[in-house]
Amino acid sequence: MVLDTTSPGQQAAIKTDRFVLRPVRGSDVGLITHYASEQRVASMTSTLPHPYPPGAAQGFVDRVTGDTRDEDAWAMDGTAQDASELMGVITLKRLDRDQSEIGYWVAPPFWNTGVASEAVEALVQANPLGNKTIFASVFQDNPASARVLTHCGFEYIGDAETFSVARNATVPTWTYLKRMG
Repeated sequence: MVLDTTSPGQQAAIKTDRFVLRPVRGSDVGLITHYASEQRVASMTSTLPHPYPPGAAQGFVDRVTGDTRDEDAWAMDGTAQDASELMGVITLKRLDRDQSEIGYWVAPPFWNTGVASEAVEALVQANPLGNKTIFASVFQDNPASARVLTHCGFEYIGDAETFSVARNATVPTWTYLKRMG
């Protein structure tokens, strides 16, 4: 359920049963740094470096909150349910033709709790960018993320590969898509 959008161009907050997906903000920098600095987290993403350099989280927040952003980012915030203020981050990167690419990472204390599935499902249902198609890719050595996507109705469309900054290597991926509406 979309909670609010304060003005055009601003991200909406999206409520789930256990947390709120709310726009990433400056106060998240410390926890983003803490969790993104973990090799277990960084190595399952294409963009997080390891070691995580000083200022990287602030740069990320500045980029995804700026007026010219091409990616929206939400914090998985459980404070309303007496949980952590940042359980993970989920993003939608704008592509052409009403398409986006979804990406997410979950902090290790919340692995295997369904947080990722709940976040992906809520963001897809809200479809805040009005996408016709949402793409995703996961590393082939991360079947848990593949299960999140298939659980949320994404269809496998093929194998590919992408460069992982943390691994400093090209990694085989599985690619998925979700047709909206």
